[in-house]
Amino acid sequence: MAKTPDLARNQRVTGPEREKLSSELLKRYQRGQSIREICSETGYSIGRVRRLLVDAGVEFRGRGGTHGRVRKKAD
Repeated sequence: MAKTPDLARNQRVTGPEREKLSSELLKRYQRGQSIREICSETGYSIGRVRRLLVDAGVEFRGRGGTHGRVRKKAD
């Protein structure tokens, strides 16, 4: 995986650097990493990662977990 730049909390990324960063995060997401895993690796906030993925044209996966559904008990 390519190294992502260390960014300060409110540091802006624009132009070709932003496109490169967006495409790198998109590759990670498409390989199966969750947004939270990407945040943990890069140190970026969830909001920043989501915005960069949207910029890259991502189609978000559904969320994991049961979403309130009742699990069937084994008999």
